[in-house]
Amino acid sequence: MTHFVLVAGAWLGSWAWDEVVPELRAAGHGAHAVTLSGLAERQGVAAGQQTHVADVVEVVERLDLRDVVLVGHSYAGIPVGQAAERIGDRLARVVFVDSEVPAHGASMASAWWQGQAAFEAALAENDGFWVPLTAPEFEGQGLTDGQIARIVGGATPQPGATLTEPAELARPLGELPATYIKCLLDGAEPNDAVATLLKSEHWRLVTMDTGHWPMFSQPRELARILLDAAATRT
Repeated sequence: MTHFVLVAGAWLGSWAWDEVVPELRAAGHGAHAVTLSGLAERQGVAAGQQTHVADVVEVVERLDLRDVVLVGHSYAGIPVGQAAERIGDRLARVVFVDSEVPAHGASMASAWWQGQAAFEAALAENDGFWVPLTAPEFEGQGLTDGQIARIVGGATPQPGATLTEPAELARPLGELPATYIKCLLDGAEPNDAVATLLKSEHWRLVTMDTGHWPMFSQPRELARILLDAAATRT
């Protein structure tokens, strides 16, 4: 029995996995969706990036989970990638869903396409938070109007320190057994950091013909890919 620990990206909570969790459980596995500190029902809890790493590790250890597949979507790939090496032999695989990946000493802000200063300025303008996208910004991502409304309605501001604190890795990320899911409507190719990691014999690439939020746009297809990834051993 595999235990999936599911972590959604910026602005989202455990509710983002509501259509994926039943599919995984129906296949006979455990599925544990996580809300990170400072988000959704945990708004108001102080959080930095290492807080989010600890959130993921805490769920695995508190529930005494084994044969764990950690799943990180978007921003959450950064804390999930760090948590993966910290849970030791409990880990079966880590799955990055169209996500960022951690680099030791770097943060999401430091790799921002407009530069770290621009990203930090945007946080400062919003009391230290990263504000959620508006409905028009989800266009072209394979989402229905109803799905967009659901995401926008449930999104909460992201604590800025989760985006500016540096990652801490004890060993190269390419040594971990990993699957990277690239959502093609959000760009045909993985970014350079991911492309380098995919050269590792331990990493696998899977593509989805949808946008950046497949847990909403294609939840059954995403669940199938997660189940396939859990069955992969490298």
